[in-house]
Amino acid sequence: MRVHVLAGSLLCLFAFSTGAAQTPQPSPPTATQPSAPAITSTLERGPAPPLKKYTGYFLSPELYKKAKTLARIRFSFRIFSFVFSLFSLWLILRAKWSANFRDAAESATRSVTLQSLIFAPLVAISFSFLQLPLDLFDESLRKHYGISVQSWGAWTGDWLKSLLLTVIIGIILARILLAVIRWSSKHWWFHFWIISNVLFLFVFFIQPLVIDPMFNQYAPLSAKAPQLIPQLERITIRGGMPIPPERMFWMLASDKTIYTNASVNGFGATKRVIVWDTSIAKETTDGILLMFGHEMGHYALNHITKGLALASLLSLLLLYTSYRAIGPLLSRNAARWSLRGLDDWAALPALLFVVALFGFIANVIGANFSRYQENQADIYSLEVTHGLVLDPGQSCAASYQMYGEQVFVEPDPNPINVILFYDHPPVAHRVNLCLTYDPWSNGQSPQFVK
Repeated sequence: MRVHVLAGSLLCLFAFSTGAAQTPQPSPPTATQPSAPAITSTLERGPAPPLKKYTGYFLSPELYKKAKTLARIRFSFRIFSFVFSLFSLWLILRAKWSANFRDAAESATRSVTLQSLIFAPLVAISFSFLQLPLDLFDESLRKHYGISVQSWGAWTGDWLKSLLLTVIIGIILARILLAVIRWSSKHWWFHFWIISNVLFLFVFFIQPLVIDPMFNQYAPLSAKAPQLIPQLERITIRGGMPIPPERMFWMLASDKTIYTNASVNGFGATKRVIVWDTSIAKETTDGILLMFGHEMGHYALNHITKGLALASLLSLLLLYTSYRAIGPLLSRNAARWSLRGLDDWAALPALLFVVALFGFIANVIGANFSRYQENQADIYSLEVTHGLVLDPGQSCAASYQMYGEQVFVEPDPNPINVILFYDHPPVAHRVNLCLTYDPWSNGQSPQFVK
């Protein structure tokens, strides 16, 4: 599950600086790139538990070495990406690209709305192309370690679609933001927070119907893996959370990655559970049931609502902090950057710079909250499958062990890396939970599924 924490108003407002609707990417698998796996269902194997008895999460010396190397690369890359994003926004201001884009828009038309159709795309495209070397490096790294099997042509198509969405969202939000700033110079941060929250909820609502299909192929799970439906329904009944089959979906992921996954997307009428075809191909039936139980836990424990509430609160604090900081920044640099004030089109990258700077803290808070929710969902999965899966703990451990080996997850990650960037618990922690969580043997009551 991905609850975007720097979401709410901020996820939309800063479409320029964060990008829009990226395709799902795993966390970091073999030095040679494998061909796309043949997707043949493992359901025929039945619910047999893993033959190996797991006692914890371990990697062979060779895999451990690769995992540590990859972890160091990715940690450094994340830090560099953050700094380079700030540099890109500073460059757009310092080189006066932003001022030139404003002048071009104002020379072309006196209509503020039409000006947004010129200015916003120019800034968004400039920023995206400055970030392109980082995107290329990230994808090259995934290909080198075998996590990505997507062709460069398909990757380029996804990148361009993402850029298109960034431009569209940027135009809408830049126009609204400028109007709000000119209407209320002291309270724009609050008014924009309200408006952008409504817009974000709308985007989040339509994402499974409009945005996600732009990047991935979906089908009813009943059409792709009908054998799973009766077993999944047993889980939903056990949890008292009936999820109709029409809200269970299959997603083609094997054309892009070897990664196994499932997720919860949307809310209300568009809320759905999605199981990737890679999971159906590689997981045992018990493993898929546990995976489904985890995603159902996000339903049952209201994680989407809670995540959106936190995102909204963080975005309010971030907007207010940015409001307090943007004045001193402009007072020192407005003349140097040829800016007239905050109500100037050309000042938008300066505001984005401040938001990106403070947004790092918001993302850290969000990642820690997400880890807490994911841990709850793991517990829920073990509880809701208890008695329905022969050995939930071993099946759960087997799934995470396979995942860790596929994507080279280090058993002992740097705590700083975990605090700053991990939005899921470390794999070693999750395997340990799988193997040790057993309130029933001690006569204790389960936390969630009584």
